[in-house]
This record gives sequence, structure tokens and C-alpha cells, in this order.
Amino acid sequence: MVDVRKIIRANMRALTDWFGCYDAVAETINARWGMVSGGGGASKGTISKKVSAVLDWTVNDVIAIEDAVGRYPVTRLLARRLEHRAPVNSCSLLANSASIAKESGEAIAAILSAEQSSEADDYAQAIKEIDDAISDMRRARAQLEVRLEGGAE
Repeated sequence: MVDVRKIIRANMRALTDWFGCYDAVAETINARWGMVSGGGGASKGTISKKVSAVLDWTVNDVIAIEDAVGRYPVTRLLARRLEHRAPVNSCSLLANSASIAKESGEAIAAILSAEQSSEADDYAQAIKEIDDAISDMRRARAQLEVRLEGGAE
């Protein structure tokens, strides 16, 4: 089995080489996420440890660096993991309906919370809950389409 971590490290090493120095990589990450070096942000030493595989790259690192370079090898690698996945066979429409009700309720609660807040975390949580509800609805729709095409009643 292929070690995906090694492939990610190789891709990230190639992307960081584009910057020319670790300071530039750290400043790019910090600028993207509004952080400062030494205040929880990335530093030259942290980048060096990540390139040498002492530390792992975070999702935030990958997003910031790929966006800055304009190439997305890690994102594409992760997306390809889904290509060969067997389709999920959901239980029943009844189970899907219960999940839709639960996720929709969570989405509504998160939206109301975000409306009363000015925190980006609350907005992000609402978006996540909406996506969860939409995912369950799409799953139920796909199940219904299969039944419709197959003539099931």
C-alpha cells in the first residue's frame, strides 16, 4: 500500500522549493491566516521541521501554500482517494429521513447562532451543518432516483 504521507511530504517539499526560502513559506502561511510568527503562526524552524518530516503539514498549511503557488497537487491527491471508493449503500429511506431531520435541525440551530454572532467560527460551523444536511438530502435523492429508474414503488 502506498504511504500517502510520503507523497504529501514530497509534494509539499516541491511547493516550498518554489518560494526559495523557509521564511517566505512561513510568512505566506501567516499572511493567509492573519497570524504572526512567534504568536502561534508558522516560523522558519517550523517549516524546516515539516519539510524534514519531523512535523506533519496541516490542512491550513496546504491550503495557504497551494493557493499561493497556484498548483494543487495535495488537494488533487486527496480528491483522487474518492474516485475508487465504492458507493455508499444507505440503509433505508426511513433512516435517511431521520438523518435529514437531525442534520437540518442542527443546521437551523447553527444558522440562528451565527445570525446572533459576529464570530467567523460560528459562520463556519453553520456552513458545515448546512453541508451535512445537503449531503444527507442528496443521498436520499439518489436512492429515490435509483428506485424510480428501477421501477420500484
